[in-house]
Amino acid sequence: MDSPSNPYLLLLEALYQIPFHHYLIAISFALIVYLYNFIESHFLQDLFSGFTGSPVELTYNSCSQLYQAVVSKCKILHGSYLATPWLSSPHFQTCFLNFFARTPVFNYKRQLFTTPDGGTLALDWLMSSDVSGGASHTDSVVSEDESTPVVVVIPGLTSDSSSASDCFYNAGWTEDVRTVINYLHKEQPKTTLFLVGTSIGANILIKFLGEDGENIPIAGAVAVCSPWDLLISDRFITRRRVQKFYDRALAVGLQGYAKLHRPLFSRLANWEGIEKSFSIRDFDNHATRIVGKYETVDTFYRRCSCAIYVQSVSLPLLCISALDDPVCTREAIPWDECRANQNIVLATVKHGGHLAFFEGITASSLWWVRAVNEFLSVLHSSQYMHVQKKISKPSTPVCSSIDQGPYVNVTEDGMVAALNKEPTMDNVEELHAIQDAHHETHDRVPEEKVNEQNELVTNAKSGDSSGDSSGAAQTSSTHDAMVLDVIKPLKRYAGQLSRQSRWSFWLLVYIAITASWPLVGSALYFVFGKKLRDILLGGFPRR
Repeated sequence: MDSPSNPYLLLLEALYQIPFHHYLIAISFALIVYLYNFIESHFLQDLFSGFTGSPVELTYNSCSQLYQAVVSKCKILHGSYLATPWLSSPHFQTCFLNFFARTPVFNYKRQLFTTPDGGTLALDWLMSSDVSGGASHTDSVVSEDESTPVVVVIPGLTSDSSSASDCFYNAGWTEDVRTVINYLHKEQPKTTLFLVGTSIGANILIKFLGEDGENIPIAGAVAVCSPWDLLISDRFITRRRVQKFYDRALAVGLQGYAKLHRPLFSRLANWEGIEKSFSIRDFDNHATRIVGKYETVDTFYRRCSCAIYVQSVSLPLLCISALDDPVCTREAIPWDECRANQNIVLATVKHGGHLAFFEGITASSLWWVRAVNEFLSVLHSSQYMHVQKKISKPSTPVCSSIDQGPYVNVTEDGMVAALNKEPTMDNVEELHAIQDAHHETHDRVPEEKVNEQNELVTNAKSGDSSGDSSGAAQTSSTHDAMVLDVIKPLKRYAGQLSRQSRWSFWLLVYIAITASWPLVGSALYFVFGKKLRDILLGGFPRR
């Protein structure tokens, strides 16, 4: 018999028999699967679902009047969103919005607004007549009709507004927005003002609303694709290769913004570092952190994130986010904080990219624009628009709660226990009541003593000899009462500590016996085991 051939040679001969174009098909299929997952496409998912789209998920407080009176009447927010089929990828949508979107052409009226710090802001006005196609016959920048609401839009990261001061536009700078809002309200106090922020502008919007609370002349606001937590977003945008593309693109945009103000950046920041920046974090390290006087980049991200201000928002706010946003991750969305605040409704859709939300076969419209327009229209016709209240600004947390405290809870029996959270109002009132009781006990004795001394002085002046003996008796009784008042609570607390000590002593005894029983039991068995076995065996009769 002939010896068997090498199995590897047989395998190679079999692979050689497969046509070459079959290999090309297999490689192409594998490449398509890889690219499909790399761009996070959802075309097949939409296809198998019959292109019905995904429903809009709403997160809100169960007692929210904003939802019951306004959002419940918004049909778009209670419908579904279907992305344009040939843009069924968050990366396709985001890139198409920035490079190929057919944006409408409008003639803005620019107003250069000078801020108190010497800066210059460009306010680009767009009248309703410009949108509807009607003719505008006014030369005024601001509309004279105070019944027409004004919507102020806060742009994203690469805004091209001019600046002549040392304060630049960044993710946490809310003073420019505050100045513009106050200026518009002063010019037309009866005009309804709405505020819309996109991307980083949404972060500034929420932070601004949380800082000013009720004391703000804004009737309602909308935040679209907010990053929420800048530190989490910074980690996310450098996590995958596809996210690094956005990181680099935004860094180039920031470098272009810095070149417009090169004299100021050269004087205030590290210009060489700005030119060599390859990421947003590099730019923030060499420019934003230095100009804003932050110790580190992470400190800047923590203090400027809007998530910690969500709890202080005191006016109607609609937040819109896409769960597949390639720039602002869903991991940073403060779900519980939005649910706890009755003034906030969070609308999330499964797809949409970053500020894209294209819909229709021709991608001619943006879903979030229609949703914002409907929400503001319903809010404007309702009675739940916010009215400014002149109150002090709410205390917003700048650092975590671990840096605050410590807080303690004093119970009725005098025991003191630590709390890992902020004290509730009940605990604070109880603590104050106990403290007042102690102060009453200590303050009552000197007052009684002063009264007794006054009586003694009066009796001495009258020259009554019997008054001396009665005064001495009263002083003695007062001293005894004072001693009893001081000793009585001490005895009560000492008794409680004594009882607690007895329980603690027996608890320690139990723990000691339980912990040492294996060792002690083995020793006892070794010492007394043989005698005990002999005694037990001696009690049984032998056969």
